[in-house]
Amino acid sequence: MDALLKQAKDIAKSAGDAIMEIYRTDYAQYEKEDKSPLTEADLAAHHIIIDGLKAISDLPCLSEESGEEDGITWDRRKDWKKYWLIDPLDGTKEFIKKSDEFTVNIALIDNGKAVLGVVYCPPLERFYFAAEGIGAFRQDSGNTPKSISVAQEPVGDETWKVVGSRSHGAEALEKFSQKLGNVDLVSMGSSLKLCLVAEGVANLYPRLAPTCEWDTGAAQAVVEIAGGKILRPDLKSLDYGQKEDLLNPFFIVCSDINELWISEFVELSK
Repeated sequence: MDALLKQAKDIAKSAGDAIMEIYRTDYAQYEKEDKSPLTEADLAAHHIIIDGLKAISDLPCLSEESGEEDGITWDRRKDWKKYWLIDPLDGTKEFIKKSDEFTVNIALIDNGKAVLGVVYCPPLERFYFAAEGIGAFRQDSGNTPKSISVAQEPVGDETWKVVGSRSHGAEALEKFSQKLGNVDLVSMGSSLKLCLVAEGVANLYPRLAPTCEWDTGAAQAVVEIAGGKILRPDLKSLDYGQKEDLLNPFFIVCSDINELWISEFVELSK
């Protein structure tokens, strides 16, 4: 696991470097040439990750950029017990707006559970990474990795720090937050939202808008190994590769279940 984690980090860094070459360009030039910088960056990262993982492992790979033309149908996927789950560029709106809040995500799934995850934010040169039996960490710009863990939930009149999407579900998030009392709302793009809970910067991330499995796999490994939970409306852990549809149900990222918010989350998830 230790070797796989290091190799996955190296692959994510290479993919991030390729994305940054395009991110630093003038997007208007792409428009004039009838090209999409997003598509070019996404595909460049996809190929780097797929080639890199195939070089270190014989496990199958499922990427956001994979398709049935690659032979990855449900009939094939349903028999996978262990595989790589990849989002080459998560946070497409943030990439286009140049907000620096997009990530490269690589997860190792084992029997429906994310057991290793690497989340890399190329503009910030920041890693969040974790693996079972090793721990969860944040590493900034080549510095020594620091162990991370979720924060304890607020008590009494203490302020809840709630993170939400810049682009999705703002109205539902506002309604959810009203149940908590004192709330500090933080907007963030991509899988960085989940990582804020993992490192204890935020207490909750209710996701009341659609996501796909590759959006969450890597960050879920970081959250859970950091001591947190990612729960569906039925209060079971978000899982992977268990159904043909790759859409996630709504979910909440937390340190533990709290009666203060659980009923509101379940109600808003209907």
